[in-house]
Amino acid sequence: MNASDVSARRRREVIDALRRGTVPDSGLDLLAVGIDRFDATLDAELDAVAGGGAVFKAVRGEYGAGKTFFTRHLAERAMRRGFAAAEVQVSETQTPLHRLETVYRRVTESMRTTSIPPSALRAVLDSWLFTIENDAFGSDPALESASEAEVSRAVERLLEERLAAVSSRTPVFAQALRGYRAAVTAGDGQTADALVAWMGGQPQVAASAKRSAGIRGDLDHFGAMGFLQGVLTVLRDAGHPGLVLVLDEVETLQRVRGDVRDKALNALRQLIDEVDSGRYPGLYLVITGTPAFFDGPSGVPRLLPLAQRLATDFGTDARFDNPRAVQVRLPGFDAQSLGALGRRVRNLYAGGSSSPKRILGTVDDDYISSLATAVTGHLGGRVGIAPRIFLKKLIADVLDRVDQFPDFDPREHYALTVGSTELTDEERAAAAGRPVSVDDIDLDLEDEEPG
Repeated sequence: MNASDVSARRRREVIDALRRGTVPDSGLDLLAVGIDRFDATLDAELDAVAGGGAVFKAVRGEYGAGKTFFTRHLAERAMRRGFAAAEVQVSETQTPLHRLETVYRRVTESMRTTSIPPSALRAVLDSWLFTIENDAFGSDPALESASEAEVSRAVERLLEERLAAVSSRTPVFAQALRGYRAAVTAGDGQTADALVAWMGGQPQVAASAKRSAGIRGDLDHFGAMGFLQGVLTVLRDAGHPGLVLVLDEVETLQRVRGDVRDKALNALRQLIDEVDSGRYPGLYLVITGTPAFFDGPSGVPRLLPLAQRLATDFGTDARFDNPRAVQVRLPGFDAQSLGALGRRVRNLYAGGSSSPKRILGTVDDDYISSLATAVTGHLGGRVGIAPRIFLKKLIADVLDRVDQFPDFDPREHYALTVGSTELTDEERAAAAGRPVSVDDIDLDLEDEEPG
C-alpha cells in the first residue's frame, strides 16, 4: 500500500505507538518487513480454523526479533476476516499458565474484534442473542404478526437448539447464557452485568445473580477450558469464524520455581493435545518464546511429551524453514531489514506531513542507514535488539523536529543519545555487552503462591 493512501487516523495510531516505543495494536501491515514469507501459510491456517478446525503454533525468536509484532500482525490479519482476537501476557504473579481459570479470565478481558475493543464479551453475547432472534423470524415469517409470547417461545426454542452443543460440553455455561437472556429480556441490567462477569471468569459475582440463573460457585481450573468452548460456539453463531489467542512471553516460566514451572509446562501440553483432538473448533492458539525456552534445560525439554510435540528441525539454512511447521522461528533484524523498516516508517510519516518533500529529502535513505548503525552501536552491535529504540529515535528525535522546524537538519543539529532509563532490561543488557537472557526480565515474584 502506498503511504499516501493510508487514512490519517491509521497513520496517527501507528506513528504515536512507535513514538512511545510500543508495538501498535493495528496497522501492522504497514510495517511488515521480512515476514511476508509466512503470509500464505497463515491465511491457509486461518481458512482451516474458519472451516471448523483448530491450529496450534509456536513462534520462537530472540529478544527484539519481533514476536509481539508477528502475533499482532496475525491477529490483525484474522480480525479483517471477522475473527476475534485475544492476547495474554504470561506472568507467574498475574497470569500463571498452570491456573487456566486465570488464563481464561485474561482471554475474555482482552478479547476484541475490528469494531469492538476489549473486553468484547458482552458485545459478542448481545450480537449472539440478536442473531438468534433474527434467525427465528427468518425461519418462520408468521412470527412477524405473532404475539410477543409466541415470538418469545420461538426464540427460546431456537436458543435451545443453538445451546445444545454448548450444553453437552459445558452445561453450566449454557445455563448462564439462559439466565443472561432472561435478565436482558426483563430489563434487569444489574443481573445481566453480573452474569456476563461470571461467564468471563470474574470472581466475587453476587450470589443473588447466580441464583437467578440457577448456577453457583466460581469458575475453577477444570471448568475454564470448557467455558472457552462455550465462547467459541457463541462467537461462531454471532458471525465470528474463530478466535486467535496469543499466549505471549511463555519464556518467563524459566524464572519460576521448579514445581510451578512443571505444572505450567504440563498445562501447555494439555492445551496442545486438546487443540489437536478437535475440542476447540475455531481456535487458533499461538505461543511465543525464546530459543532458550524451547531448547534449554529450564524450558520445554523438562517435559519430554511437550518437547516431542514441539520438535522442529532448525538445523538447515533459515531460508528453508517450513512455515507450516508447528514451531516457526523469526530470524530477527539485520542491518538491511532495519534500514528497510526505517524507510517504511519515514514514508508513512511523510504521507501525513504538510511538507513531505522536506521529510523525504532531509531524512533520506543514507541518513536512516547511519541512524540505524548509530543506535545499533549503542546497543552493543546487536541489530536484533535495535528496532524499538531505533524507531522511537527516528520519529521523536528526528522526524518530528524536521516536520516542525524548517531550519532543523539532523546531520547538523542532532547527536544521538541513548539513556539507560529509556531502555528495557533486555536493551540495557545488550548495551552493557551482556548476553540477553531470561534473567534480564524483571519479574515480581514476592507474592508467589505456594504449591
